[in-house]
Parts: sequence; structure tokens; C-alpha cells
Amino acid sequence: MQSQTKKPDTVADAPKGNWVDRYAPETWRAWLHLSRADRPIGTWLLLLPCWWGIGLAMMADAPAWRDLWIAVACGLGALVMRGAGCTWNDITDRDIDAKVARTRSRPLPSGRVTLRGAYLWLIAQGLVGFVILLTLGKAAIWMGIASLALVAIYPFAKRFTWWPQIFLGLAFNWGVMLAYAAHMGRLDLAPVIAWLAGIAWTIFYDTIYAHQDVEDDALIGVKSTARLFGENSPRILAGFALLAVLLLAVAISLTGRNLLIGWIGLAGFAGHLFWQLRNFQPDQNNICLRLFRSNRDAGLVLAIFLALAGLA
Repeated sequence: MQSQTKKPDTVADAPKGNWVDRYAPETWRAWLHLSRADRPIGTWLLLLPCWWGIGLAMMADAPAWRDLWIAVACGLGALVMRGAGCTWNDITDRDIDAKVARTRSRPLPSGRVTLRGAYLWLIAQGLVGFVILLTLGKAAIWMGIASLALVAIYPFAKRFTWWPQIFLGLAFNWGVMLAYAAHMGRLDLAPVIAWLAGIAWTIFYDTIYAHQDVEDDALIGVKSTARLFGENSPRILAGFALLAVLLLAVAISLTGRNLLIGWIGLAGFAGHLFWQLRNFQPDQNNICLRLFRSNRDAGLVLAIFLALAGLA
């Protein structure tokens, strides 16, 4: 695999001064850009539901030393599988990305990576993720395999539905059930309810993100909840935020142990979503991006308190 180094080695929508552009060897930058390694927020949003699942499992059962490895494995798995998912997304969207100002400098539409090279990079990342998955037990392995269908479908969703954020939520929050199954060896109702809550949360934060692209999306015919909700986005997103909080409250209650600590974390999560709604301005791209990235903090607060409840 060789990237075309004669092309510019930066991406327009990457954070300024990100570690890839500053420290990564030049020959690796295109591949790391393809995996969105320069934008860790996606890895966090994939990882945090996994950590929710570990916390819920510890609350329902009891903590074990193996949970440390599950947490680390989920972190490594989120890193490589998010990279694989972004690579697959860019493969399927390469023609669309070439027409959008924010994305035309990405490795595939800019020509820094060939289509063949992208497929090889996808396979390499997927194999690493599969090796990590094999360490988590039979129940988690089957959960991981089942998630591949959702990952494969998501990039096409914006072509046939106004609700592609639902498909993103289905895939991105699957980890709450996978990590729970890695601890318990089975799947219970609590992580399923938490998965549904995560879907509502994903619709919330990814609609905020999608407001950056509504004009370009309208020109090329790409669908999104940002375009669907339009000026009603703040009011509708408040409903999805409330739904996420209520479902998480049910999931926490189903564990039956140390509920107060879990609910304190949920209160922090809810407060952060309320803060986002107070500051949300759909026509201000910089604000939309900042609020989207801040969801790492919202999800991390909940993950920390679920872990504390499990350890208490």
C-alpha cells in the first residue's frame, strides 16, 4: 500500500494541530486520516457505550478483575473498528465526498489513497479487531459478528432514508450489549434498554453534527435528520434527549444495586445534554462541531458513575 505523497497531506475538516499532522510519519498520514485517527471523538462515542455495558454488568452482578481487560479490549477494539468503519464509509462515499467542500480533501476523493489500498487497510483493521474480540468470550464474539451487518449498511442509509442517524445509533451503541455479554456471558434486558437509549443519544448528537452539511447535502440529495427537522431541530432534539435519559434510568433501575450512584451519573449526563440544547445554534457550524465533540464528556460522566456504582 502506498499513498500518493505528491498530494496535500492534510484534511480540511480535521482539527487544527491534531497529532497525526504534527507527529505521524508522512507515509502513514493518509492511512490515519482514512481511519479518522486525527479525530478521536468518534472512537470515544463508540467506546463509551461499551463502558456503560461494563458498569451495568458490575451493578447487576459484581466486579471482577477480568473487567479491567474488557475495558482495555473495548478501548483497543473501538480504536481499530472505528477506523475500519470510517474506511468503509469513505469507500462507499468517495463520490459524494468529492462533491462536498468539507470532505473533498479526504484521502480517497483527493487521490492520496487508492481504492485498492483502502480495501486492504479495511481488512487489516478488521482482522485486528477480530483478534481482540476473540478474547472476550463466546457470547461477546457472537454479538460482535452480528454487529457487522449494521456497520455494512450504515453508509448507504442516507441514500434511502431521512433517518440515517438511527442506523448509526444501532451500530455505535451495540457495544453496550457486547461488553455486558463479555462480563455476564449472556444478554439481559438492562443493556438492551441502554442500547435503545444510546440510539436516541446518537440521533441527538449526530443531528447536531449533520447541521454543518445541510446546504451541501441538499444540493447532492443526501438525506439526514438535520435536513428533516430543519428549524424544529432544537425542539425535536430535546425530545430525543429526554428519551435517552428516561431509557437509561430504566436500564440502571433493572440492575438493582447501588442505584443512587448510577442516577447521580445519569443526572450529570442529562445536565450536559440540557447545556448543549441551551447553546445549540443550527446555523453556526463552529458551535455545532463544538457541541458534537462535547458528547464525549456527557458519556464519560455516566460511564464513570456506573463503574463506581458497580465497584461500591
